[in-house]
Amino acid sequence: MKLVRVLLFVVLCAVLLAVAGPVAAGIHLLPPALTIGALTSAGTLLLTIVFVRWEKISLRDVGGAFGSRSLQRFVFGFVIGACLIAAYVMTLAFAGHVRFARSANVGIGTIAISFVIYLLLACREELAFRGFPLRRLDAAYGMWAAQIVVAFLFAIEHVAGGATWPQAFLGPAVGSLLFGMAAIATEGLAVPIGIHAAWNLGDWIQGGKDSTGLWNQLIPPEFASRAAIAGRAGYFIIFLGAAAAFWWWNRRTRLRIGHAVARSC
Repeated sequence: MKLVRVLLFVVLCAVLLAVAGPVAAGIHLLPPALTIGALTSAGTLLLTIVFVRWEKISLRDVGGAFGSRSLQRFVFGFVIGACLIAAYVMTLAFAGHVRFARSANVGIGTIAISFVIYLLLACREELAFRGFPLRRLDAAYGMWAAQIVVAFLFAIEHVAGGATWPQAFLGPAVGSLLFGMAAIATEGLAVPIGIHAAWNLGDWIQGGKDSTGLWNQLIPPEFASRAAIAGRAGYFIIFLGAAAAFWWWNRRTRLRIGHAVARSC
């Protein structure tokens, strides 16, 4: 029954995302991505409230509650995400012979708007996948089963959004393992939202997105294949290494709690 509710929740989140696109296209006061991020993050939070009430649990049980330490945790996650994208850029520069040229028409205003966009989109995706779905699957089937199912669903959404199957499973699915492990280890969404937002913003800044970033990547033709291999290998190592670090943190925390409970008995 929990799996059915999780699938229903994810489908409704996908429908909300699909509806937000045409709505955003008709609103000319704001950039479409900003409107989509605002509508879908708010809508996904409302869906989360409906589903946690359906299951007679609280927002805190799925990491969706805003607490006194949420901002601090978000900043902590954002710093981690910034370190991860910095390591990735260094991998591209040194192993892939990639150079970066400053974009002429991107200023502080564009950076600020991009930050808000990627923050809202990160909120939406973490609520839609690492919130209610991950935490309820974890409670019902265990951490690894929950991680695999959520990573698969996350990849499927990206395929529906235009990514190829290899791109979805070698990119977003791997990222989901990190974001999911961060959510489980910290028992909330503030840290994974921070990591997710920082990574996407940093990727845009270094020219890794479809839109023009603060810098553009310059790759000599003779190093194009090498840069692609370096980027993919760097992504895997960085994300899986960070996921392993959060797994270790979670394991130590659980062992410490277990020992404390045992001593009190």
